[in-house]
Amino acid sequence: MDLDNQEIKLYFDQFSKDIQERLQTIRNIAFELIPDASETIKYRMPTIMYKQKNIFHYAAFKNHIGIYPLPHTLEQLQDELKGYVQGKGSIQFPHDEPLPLPIIRKIIMVRFQEFKEAHH
Repeated sequence: MDLDNQEIKLYFDQFSKDIQERLQTIRNIAFELIPDASETIKYRMPTIMYKQKNIFHYAAFKNHIGIYPLPHTLEQLQDELKGYVQGKGSIQFPHDEPLPLPIIRKIIMVRFQEFKEAHH
């Protein structure tokens, strides 16, 4: 795993290899879609940032990985997100299912687009 950010590495290291790979997949997608992004830990979760503003958080739990964009982002994608457990501004992807990569990409792209429109 190519993690130069020590905080993020420590976060990933507390999980099993398969969970680390799931986290790394989300991280890779984020940096692929937002090449100039940065990352840190906020609210004890890895956080993808752009121009010092939060784009989304993501975190591993016992039975799922959660992604935390803004509630508005998920509201826009409601039809595609049916069947996934959601909270206000969060969505859960169970560990016993493959990560839905197209959905994760779309969540990140929609959230980043919202950010760009709000900060142009």
